[in-house]
Amino acid sequence: MALAVVLLAAGKGRRMGSDLPKVLHEIAGAPIIWHALRSATPLHPDRTVVVAGHGAEIVQKKLTEFGIDADLAIQEEQLGTGHAAMAAMPTLDDFNGNVIILYGDTPFIKPGTLEKLVQGRRDGAALAFLGFNAQDPAGYGRIVQDDLGQALRVVESKNANEDESKIDLCFGGIVCAHSATLRELLDEIKVDDISQEYYLTEIVELASKRGMRCDAILCDESETLGVNSRPQLAEAETVFQENARCRALEDGTNLLAPESVYFSYDTELDRDTVVEPNVFFGRGVKVGKGTRIRAFSHLEECEVGPDCMIGPFARLRPGAEICDGAFIGNYVEVKASRIGAGSKVRHLSFVGDADVGERTNIGAGTITCNYDGVSKHRTNIGDRAFIGSDTILIAPVRVGDEAMTAAGSTITADVPDGALALARGRQTNKPGLARRIMSKLRSAARS
Repeated sequence: MALAVVLLAAGKGRRMGSDLPKVLHEIAGAPIIWHALRSATPLHPDRTVVVAGHGAEIVQKKLTEFGIDADLAIQEEQLGTGHAAMAAMPTLDDFNGNVIILYGDTPFIKPGTLEKLVQGRRDGAALAFLGFNAQDPAGYGRIVQDDLGQALRVVESKNANEDESKIDLCFGGIVCAHSATLRELLDEIKVDDISQEYYLTEIVELASKRGMRCDAILCDESETLGVNSRPQLAEAETVFQENARCRALEDGTNLLAPESVYFSYDTELDRDTVVEPNVFFGRGVKVGKGTRIRAFSHLEECEVGPDCMIGPFARLRPGAEICDGAFIGNYVEVKASRIGAGSKVRHLSFVGDADVGERTNIGAGTITCNYDGVSKHRTNIGDRAFIGSDTILIAPVRVGDEAMTAAGSTITADVPDGALALARGRQTNKPGLARRIMSKLRSAARS
């Protein structure tokens, strides 16, 4: 049967203390909304609808940036979860199949849990929804069941009586029903007298009164973690990082101090990679087998081949490509550059907008001057070249295969293959002048 996913993401998130829509705050470099939708990806939904309100244009832009193909439905007024679900239905007028309703601020639902919801529908439930046993049920909707365990209704926490408040089986928010059933039930939701909102929870009671089977599909409480405030966002980041570290270790990466390594949502580490303490992986990083990332290094939007050594205190910026067996040492920054196999940039250098060949050595303090104030220019260094310490390469420039530059040179013209380039002023020594200058300076200081 066809499947549609509806994601409710119209909340302003006032508790965030931000002008940014709540669902666009990031966990591990990706917006919360991406994490929430990712759980449904393995189910291969035929349609995806995102219900937006505050900042809808920004939400649409972010969906496009992350390659999410979704229709946008607008909830003009935020009048509760039921109202948000109503706003999505016109977008699905031509849809006939199961619909899963997700929440944009609930990032840790597992794909297997959603599959259980769909399976619940296959097994005959008209309405399948998530439930969990809460350690502290305060604030959650309580699931009221009959003697046979069938769900009768969900009572909002603020509306629960004394007996209902003791129930620890709580509503997880996410529901699955056939599109026709969902339309029918949503049309009957009435506004709550206390909050003046339309609650999605009401569809459980409406379905039960019609004799429809309503199944609560249990999940672990941790999956239902919602992000409504900065402290909860920090908690969600912690949860993601702990899970990412566990996955990395299980997949064959050696983390010397796991608690100090930070991953992006898309970090890829091959087997036998070693990551030392205090390493930060930004978005778009791939690291090859057997590479060692040394302490206090920062990597983003770059690719590192196998058997490389990076750091300590290295920075790989977007567009850096480090090939097999290359060495990027301490306090080296590489940006939009390819460092060839076996080449070494050992320390205190900046390599930007450059192509470095194989088995080339870049001496300490080397700088590729890539920017003229208007445009970026490239530096090309050949195979087996030797760049002397403190060389300044003024791009665009080429240093040929097996060529050398003398330490302290400023290179402004191409260096042919096999040539030595010397581009520095001739040294002149003035005997005794240093002592005479210092003597005058000390005398002036005493007077």
